[in-house]
Amino acid sequence: MPETVEDVTYRHQDWYGEELVDRHFVRCEFFHVDLTEAVSQGATFTECVFGNVALNASRHTDSAFHRCTFKRCNLFEAEFTGCKLVGSSFEQCDLRPLRVDGGDWSFVALPGADLRGVRITDVRMREVDLTGADLTGAVLTGVDLSGAQLHAAKLIRADLRGSDLTALDPTAVERTGAVVDAAQAVVLVQALGFEIR
Repeated sequence: MPETVEDVTYRHQDWYGEELVDRHFVRCEFFHVDLTEAVSQGATFTECVFGNVALNASRHTDSAFHRCTFKRCNLFEAEFTGCKLVGSSFEQCDLRPLRVDGGDWSFVALPGADLRGVRITDVRMREVDLTGADLTGAVLTGVDLSGAQLHAAKLIRADLRGSDLTALDPTAVERTGAVVDAAQAVVLVQALGFEIR
């Protein structure tokens, strides 16, 4: 069984290109750690704190970040495939261009996040907080956004096809040029109080 590291603080360490395979960290803190181009596979981070961590060009597959806090981190060109980030939060992070494919990002806090042009596909994002987030030109296809907080979000030219938009109030977001499919159009029309006959 892989060793579990608990309650350890890492500061000013160079983990450039590190391969984190089946590693487990619990309540650990990472400050000013360079994880540029790092790769995680089946790794688990539980209630960890990432502060000023460089995660740019990092690749994460089937890894989990449960209830983690990311503050002032750089995720430029980071990729998450089949990862779970349930209950994690992002504050003042560089998140673009970010790519997320599959996995569970439910209850993630991204209020006010700059997510212009990010690509998020086939991800569960139930009750995610995207209040005031800028998703201009983003791709959010096949995403479960049920119960999501989307007030004042910018969805300008966003591709939302195949996503659950039942929590979306069309009058409370910027939506010029946003793309939806026919089934979603029905949901949005009904949200505006129209009846389809």
